[in-house]
Amino acid sequence: MAKPVGSVCNLNCTYCYYLEKQKLFPDGPMRWTMSDKVLEAFVAQYIYSSNTPGVLFTWHGGEPIMRGMDFFKNIIKFQQKYANGRKIENSLQTNGTTLTDEWCIFFKDHNFLIGISIDGPEHCHDHYRKYSNGQPSFTKVMKGLELLKKHNVEFNTLSVVNDYNSKFPLEVYLFLKNIGSHYMQFTPIVERVDTDSQQNELSILPAGTGKAGKITDWTVGPVYYGNFLIAIFNEWVRKDVGNYFVVTFDCILANWMRVPPPLCIYAEICGHAGVVEFNGDVYSCDHYVFPEYKLGNIENKSLLTLMNSELQLKFGRDKKDKLPSNCRKCEFLDLCNGECPKNRIIFTPEGEPGLNYLCEGFKMFYSHVGPYMDFMANELTHDRAASNVMKWARSKGDNL
Repeated sequence: MAKPVGSVCNLNCTYCYYLEKQKLFPDGPMRWTMSDKVLEAFVAQYIYSSNTPGVLFTWHGGEPIMRGMDFFKNIIKFQQKYANGRKIENSLQTNGTTLTDEWCIFFKDHNFLIGISIDGPEHCHDHYRKYSNGQPSFTKVMKGLELLKKHNVEFNTLSVVNDYNSKFPLEVYLFLKNIGSHYMQFTPIVERVDTDSQQNELSILPAGTGKAGKITDWTVGPVYYGNFLIAIFNEWVRKDVGNYFVVTFDCILANWMRVPPPLCIYAEICGHAGVVEFNGDVYSCDHYVFPEYKLGNIENKSLLTLMNSELQLKFGRDKKDKLPSNCRKCEFLDLCNGECPKNRIIFTPEGEPGLNYLCEGFKMFYSHVGPYMDFMANELTHDRAASNVMKWARSKGDNL
């Protein structure tokens, strides 16, 4: 994941965990932009380090579009220079508020997959996703989305599940369907802040620091998150399998069938999703951009060297190795794998650290989906469509 402008963004979302990363780079906002030199080094090294026929670049932020069109034209130029016959693909995550016809034509011409950050209908989205002056962003996001559709740009949606929109699961899901999102990612927000942090220090605490922190008001409650997933799953499994895709459901079905899940947070180990900041600094993960997780800089060491360093390999292994005994004995371990390490911030009933804050909600969800996952896994194993579950689920009604 590359950050063309670091954490710089035109929005000031209340729950954003990345805006404060500017404190790591005190040179000032005019310097928070990836240079062409760093860009070319990253493109060349990333293509070289990839061991697959196709290479997928992911551009993230902040708001990456703020780096400007010329920068993205250089991305294409450098990719063509170093591709060496490899197929190159690009995805970009944006809040959509600054999209124009020109941008959408560029994305279409170069086959970008665009991720739109949208938290549901207007009252859900605007609850936290606002400009610095407090103005809401929903109307501009929707205008951007219409431009993507106008130019037939492929898009999916990413929705942050928080304390507010988690209370409206079906409203969120049906809204996303209505705007044409066939691929949805729901990301639960779980954050702790250090109430003693100074103005020039990071306030959000990483997991495993040993520091006591305050759970933010916008963090989604475990039970609310479990109910959010269950409500959407019940709608999806009866009407939408094979036509609309929810990444969480895909991950659980993959783990159910013992094949690699599409998201690292549900895998047994992690460490393959590093971040390159605007200045070439490499960190272990987007959620671990903290000084102690800095691996180095691509202008001094290659991306391949940094991502294969013992520090990064240990980071990946720790996902499995640091699971509390309570998790190791859990009947849902193979489905969950402790989920994302960043959310392991509470103690087990036995007093052991490292339990996932959302554990209670996950257990609710996994218990509920078991019969449906069994059915879909059996269909796929016998070369039949997973969508056959819909008729079966409707016939069972609420008896499962």
